[in-house]
Amino acid sequence: MSTRILPAVGDADAARAVTTLLGQLPDAEPAAPLGDSTSLLDTLAQLAAESLDELPEVVLVHERIGPVPALELIREVALRFPAVGVVLVTADASPGLYSAAMDAGARGLAGLPLSYEELAQRVQGAAGWSTGVRRHLGAGADVLTGPGGTVVTVSGAKGGVGTTVTAVQLALAAAASGHTVALADLDLQSGDVASYLDVQFRRSIVDLSTIQDISPRVLQDALFNHDTGLALLLAPGEGERGEDVSDRVVRQTVSALRHRYEIVVIDCGTHMNSANAAAIEMADHTLLVTTPDVITVRAAKRMVRLWDRLQVRKAEETVTVVNRHTRSTEIQPALIEKITATRVARIPVPANFKELQAVVDAGRLQDLDAKSTVKQALWGLAGDLGLVKNAEGAARGGRLKGDRASAGGRRGRTK
Repeated sequence: MSTRILPAVGDADAARAVTTLLGQLPDAEPAAPLGDSTSLLDTLAQLAAESLDELPEVVLVHERIGPVPALELIREVALRFPAVGVVLVTADASPGLYSAAMDAGARGLAGLPLSYEELAQRVQGAAGWSTGVRRHLGAGADVLTGPGGTVVTVSGAKGGVGTTVTAVQLALAAAASGHTVALADLDLQSGDVASYLDVQFRRSIVDLSTIQDISPRVLQDALFNHDTGLALLLAPGEGERGEDVSDRVVRQTVSALRHRYEIVVIDCGTHMNSANAAAIEMADHTLLVTTPDVITVRAAKRMVRLWDRLQVRKAEETVTVVNRHTRSTEIQPALIEKITATRVARIPVPANFKELQAVVDAGRLQDLDAKSTVKQALWGLAGDLGLVKNAEGAARGGRLKGDRASAGGRRGRTK
């Protein structure tokens, strides 16, 4: 039986050396090396989506991979694809790094410079472990890809385009359909999720910044359980404390949320930093909110190019949401799609701030009327993204089961 091997090597010289040695291994089917962590995670996700049997038995991770550090990448692969054996290739074969790699989920460590015997032994060991796991536990989705939920990030092309309103309504739609939902605010300097949901809080994501291993109990202590059913992870009340939240903290937090909740919606705001860039890179769906005016569309294009340069997210993998849309505007969604090279959401959000003004001023977006065209559009978007259960079957006369206003009546329409 052949062993499928997927190497992730950021250094060109190391990639050639790894490819040469892998080609000499008996019964090995090495794939072409991937140059960064984003490509590796995307490739594994695509293989899993096509057929769970397509996942490789072994993934090789070189120590100089980027932009995600090697150990964090190993942790992410082990969490999302637990039946894939991961081998770390590194020049540091010290007991400390070996222990850290094992804690992250690696099945072996190969030292640099690579030798045929050591590489063959590590690959064989990881492949045998992977095959054993699949044989004994079966080939179900939860075994090969883990129980992780769907992560959706919402970013704004610039300030004031409706990023937080979009994130909150997507989370409410998912919760109303019966999903377990977490809403995280990574607009670390000026997050408004708490203000929009009438929340007074003490704990925020900053409380996780000094934690090395975020356990379920530690995560629960940082969450605020809202009466809508949402679990909120809020931005700090003091914006300067947002600098304490690193990309490592975000990666661990998002991974922990993904494995506890079916849907994780993250408000990334409009200011890019290493923390929310990490969330965008890990997301299953990346939304970019814009309005149909020249300045904002230019800002959206600038943001998409920034993500591409940082290897955070490709343009074609980004969904642009057009907010405050009117039929009379000169800039229509088709033009925005062409300018930004992204995929524009099928449902634009209409310009109707009068519907929002009362609930925004009261700080209670959860009370937005079911007849609101803005709410219908955003809940329809949630359905298109697959964030609601049985988006068509659960809709009765345009209403999603579980959507309740503060008075207790069922409300909330979607298309």
